[in-house]
Amino acid sequence: MAVCQLKALVCRTFDAPPELEQIAAPEVSPGEVLLEIEACALNFADLLMLKGRYQDTPTPPFTPGMEVAGTISACGPGVALAPGTRVTLFCGAGGLAEQGVFPAERAVPLPDGMPMDVAAALQVAYGTSHLALTHRARLKEGETLVVLGATGGVGLTATEIGKILGARVIAVASGAEKEVIAREAGADHFLDSSTCDLRAELKALGGADVVYDAVGGQLSQDAFRACNPEARILLIGFASGDLPEVKPNHMLVKNIDLLGFYWAPYFRIRPELARDSLATLMHWYQEGRIRPHISHRFPLDRVEEGFEVLRRREAAGKVVITM
Repeated sequence: MAVCQLKALVCRTFDAPPELEQIAAPEVSPGEVLLEIEACALNFADLLMLKGRYQDTPTPPFTPGMEVAGTISACGPGVALAPGTRVTLFCGAGGLAEQGVFPAERAVPLPDGMPMDVAAALQVAYGTSHLALTHRARLKEGETLVVLGATGGVGLTATEIGKILGARVIAVASGAEKEVIAREAGADHFLDSSTCDLRAELKALGGADVVYDAVGGQLSQDAFRACNPEARILLIGFASGDLPEVKPNHMLVKNIDLLGFYWAPYFRIRPELARDSLATLMHWYQEGRIRPHISHRFPLDRVEEGFEVLRRREAAGKVVITM
């Protein structure tokens, strides 16, 4: 009997680019679903994973791609979902393929009319910002939220969610052309980090109560120096490639909290929080309160172009690969 084959992007070594290959179709086991993948969103973490520098990098060979959307074609024993159900799913890896087998407990059914590319673009970015702002930072109505990297994949969702939660949002991004995108997401103020004195501008606007930092480096230090007493700094990522240097004595004097946040483990350590957060986000989407922004779409055979958009920091919102 011939083995069924499917197309997938495969990383066989961290020293060479991944390549599209024909691989054997996966088999579904108890508690799993076989998904016909229709869209996979790219994340900066995928670039780190392909170099072996991400905290959850699988052992090669593996297929990258952390968040997908598609239609269930088969279910293993013990799965309540039915074949034909449209779902989005955070898989951590395995998404850049025509099919994948994933834990059924991760599958989130889609609202009617939600496009697959939009569904694939929602979980990591919105899930990160929603739990970070509500659960970790406990952002309150009327507080000032500063978003560094405000037009990137997670930054744009932090801007959007911060406004929904009633905060005054200061969006910080490099390039004046990004102001329109940030303001459409709800930003009250926009600061071009490539030209402004960030510390001075933030202090002139009243300082920061919460800093959402997906950038690191000098911007992080400038924002820290503009924090109000009892501010909270969310460490989301380090897209600049440089870790921020935070002085503990300054944190002590101003009673500042430094909060690390990594979204993926919540499916394991606090699954009820992850489920409730995603349910809220789906509800907000149905109400029209959030609008996932996709700046680039590519077919699977042009996935390298999608990675290059991320490397050059050209994405506003998400980059999505369609199968």
